[in-house]
Amino acid sequence: MDRIIGRFGDFRKGALVIAFGAVHGNEHAGVRALEEVFDMLAAEFESNPGFIFNGTLVGVLGNIQAYRAHLRFLEKDLNREWIPDNIRRIQHIPRNELVAEDLEIAELIDTIHTEIVAIKPDTVVMLDLHTTSADGGVFCIPTDDAASLRLAKGLHAPVILDLFEGIEGTLLRFATDGHFEISGLPKRCVGAAFEAGSHNDPLSVSRSISAIMNCLRASGCIEPDDLIGRNDVVLDQYSARLPKVTRLRHVHHIRPGDAFIMRPGYLNFQPVKKGEHLADDVAGPVLAPDDGMILMPLYQAKGSDGFFIVEPYN
Repeated sequence: MDRIIGRFGDFRKGALVIAFGAVHGNEHAGVRALEEVFDMLAAEFESNPGFIFNGTLVGVLGNIQAYRAHLRFLEKDLNREWIPDNIRRIQHIPRNELVAEDLEIAELIDTIHTEIVAIKPDTVVMLDLHTTSADGGVFCIPTDDAASLRLAKGLHAPVILDLFEGIEGTLLRFATDGHFEISGLPKRCVGAAFEAGSHNDPLSVSRSISAIMNCLRASGCIEPDDLIGRNDVVLDQYSARLPKVTRLRHVHHIRPGDAFIMRPGYLNFQPVKKGEHLADDVAGPVLAPDDGMILMPLYQAKGSDGFFIVEPYN
């Protein structure tokens, strides 16, 4: 299985857009969406003489081993391990001694560096595609950078502010903090994460396709009216029912040995009340600390965050 899902562009001046699928191996929608996007771009290039693509799109498979096994991760959550001290540890271990997520990280670093060195872009745009274990989770997560917020708004999905600060060790944080700069390249890295819905919802693929295309439009790779279609309608209709902007109020982190179990039936953006019995662990009932809306309630065996609570932002 190749790390590179696909590559499209003529290397003319423009952004290098790197889109990641399956950073969590049980989240297949992003990979399928990228495969379809590369087919769509190739077909448009063949059939439309006026189609121009500025820059380069590269699709990258995040956790190959977990993807093959249909697991979120093998040993460690790949999207919580991008901490500088941990990366330095991995880089000092011989490649043939690395296993599981440590090996995935080393190979991802090589892949990203190779693309940046080959293309030498002024700007790298990173789009991290995800799905959730609960229904209704369609939203995007910007970093604390103004350019990232503009990108997130351009994806045409609800925006969650401050959530980036509530999750440590993500690939996007590592990238946007400048750790992929090589000899001054790129001049900047802009990133956002996109949650397309539940793992098993077929429409999560359609919404991911629309998010990728919207990212290409926002990055100047294609024109705003290029390749508008059914997938954009699917995302726009779904997002219209959800709050446009919310901000993080609370994260319930799971510690080893907590035996955390989410109570059944919670959906993304479902209102909850302070004191509501949301889950249980070894210490007893886990209660909502604030009024708000629940986000990403954990309904899978692996994960380090039990749920998030957000509130509308004006």
